[in-house]
Amino acid sequence: MKTMIARGLPPLFAALLLAACSTPAFKQPEIAAVPAFKEAQAPATRTAPDGTTWKIGQPAEAQPRGEWWRVFHDPSLDALVAEAAANNQSLTVAAARVRQARAIAGVAEADRIPQIGVDAGAQRTRLSSLEALQAPGTPVAPVTSYSARLSASYEIDLFGRVSANVAAARGDAGAVEATYRSVLLSLQADVAQTYFRLRSLDAELATVERTVRLREESVRVTGRRFELGDIGEFDLARARTELATSRAEAIGLQRQRTTAEHALAVLLGKPASMFTAPASPLEDASGLPLIPAGLPSSLLERRPDIASAQRTMEAANARIGVARSAMFPALSIGANGGGVAGTVGDVFKWSSRSWLLGAALSMPLIDGGRNRNNVARSEAALDEAVGTYRQSVLTAFAEVEDNLAGLRILAGQSYETEQALVSARRSSDLAQKLYDAGRGSYLELLDAQRNQAAVERSAVQLRGDRAVTTVALIRALGGGWEGTPTGAQVDGMVQARR
Repeated sequence: MKTMIARGLPPLFAALLLAACSTPAFKQPEIAAVPAFKEAQAPATRTAPDGTTWKIGQPAEAQPRGEWWRVFHDPSLDALVAEAAANNQSLTVAAARVRQARAIAGVAEADRIPQIGVDAGAQRTRLSSLEALQAPGTPVAPVTSYSARLSASYEIDLFGRVSANVAAARGDAGAVEATYRSVLLSLQADVAQTYFRLRSLDAELATVERTVRLREESVRVTGRRFELGDIGEFDLARARTELATSRAEAIGLQRQRTTAEHALAVLLGKPASMFTAPASPLEDASGLPLIPAGLPSSLLERRPDIASAQRTMEAANARIGVARSAMFPALSIGANGGGVAGTVGDVFKWSSRSWLLGAALSMPLIDGGRNRNNVARSEAALDEAVGTYRQSVLTAFAEVEDNLAGLRILAGQSYETEQALVSARRSSDLAQKLYDAGRGSYLELLDAQRNQAAVERSAVQLRGDRAVTTVALIRALGGGWEGTPTGAQVDGMVQARR
C-alpha cells in the first residue's frame, strides 16, 4: 500500500504544480447586450415652405469604407487628410511606439530558441609558486594561452513562463497597434471637423459681410434723408450703431477663422505662419451622407480604442501566468566547447579540446512573499484592464447614441430654421417697403433686418454643426462601416513614417 502511495504521489504532485502555475484561460468579459441603437432611425423627408423637398442626405453604404472622408466628395478635404497622414507629428510618435512594442515582442520571442554565442580570447598569466604547487621561492614562468569557445543555453519552458511572457508582449504590441489606428482615426476626424468648421465660419462671415454692406447702404440712405430733413438724427444714429455692431461681429468671426486655420495647420504638421486656407463657404448641407449605424455588436470590432482595451486585457491575463511561473522551478541547460592552447595554431587541435554540459534547476524557497504579491498585482491589473474595456464599450455606445441624436435633432432644427428664414426675409422686405412709403418706423425696419440676419447666421451655423456631427458619428463608429485596417496596411503606414 505504501509503495502504491509512494509511486502515485510524484505524478500527482507534478500535475498539481502544472495546474497551479499555468496561465489562466482568458475569458471575455460579459457586457450588456444591446440589440440596436436607440437613436438609429430612417430620416424623414420634409417639404420646405417654398414647396421643395428637403431631406438629410443619401446613405453612404456604397461608399469606400476605408477612406471614409471621401463620402463627402470634397477634393480639398481628401488632400488635407492625405497631407496630415504624411506629416502629423502625433501620428509619427504613435508609429514609433508601434515599432518599439513590436521590438519588445521580438525580444520575448527570442527566449523560445536556444541562445548561441562564440568567444575567443588570449591571456598571459603568471602563477605564484604556491598556486603552481611548487616549493616556496621556486620561479614560475608566465604562460600565454589562447582560447576559442562555442556556447549554448536554453530554458526549458516547464511552467509556461516563456510562452506567457511572449503572449503578454504580443498583447502589448496589439494594443499599441490599435492605439495607432485610434490616433490615425482621430487625426482624420480632427482634420475633417476643423475643415468643416472653417468652411462654416467662411459662410457665416459671408452672411455678416452682406449685413455690413446692407448697413452701409442704410447709413448712406438715412444720412441723405437726414440732410434733406425727412427724418431726425435719431434714425441716423441708430443706423450708424447697427453698422458698427455688424463690423465688430465680422472682426470677431475673422479672429475665430484665424484660430481654426492655425489649428488645421498644426494637424497638417505645418507652422501656422506658413499655411493659409482659401475661403470656401459651406453653402449647402443637404448632400451630407447618411451614415448607417449598423449593429452595436459590430462596433466592438470597428472601434480601435476597444480593440486596444481588448489586447491590453489579453496581455494582463498572460502576465498572471508569468507571475505564477516565478513560484516554481526553472530548468535551464547549457553547453560550451572549444579549445585552449599555448599557441593560436594549436587552439583547434583535437588534443586542445575542452567542453562542458550542464543543467540547472532553480526554485525560490523564501522570498518574503514577493512572488505571491506579484501574482496578486497581476490579477489586480487584469481586473483593471477588464474595467477599462467595459468602460470603453459603454463610452463607445454613448458616443454613437449622442451623435445619432445630434444629427436627428439638428435635422429638425435646420428644417424649422429654414422655415423661419423664409418668414424673416418676407418680414424684412415688407418692413423696408413700409418704411420707404413712410408708413413704418425705422425701429421696425431695424428689428426686421436684425431678425433676418440672426436667422441667416443660425442657419449657417446649423449647416456647419451637421457636417461636424456627421464626422463625429463616423469617428464614434470606428471610422468605417466594416472592419479595420489589415495588419499589412498598418505595417505599410508605420514603415512609411520611419
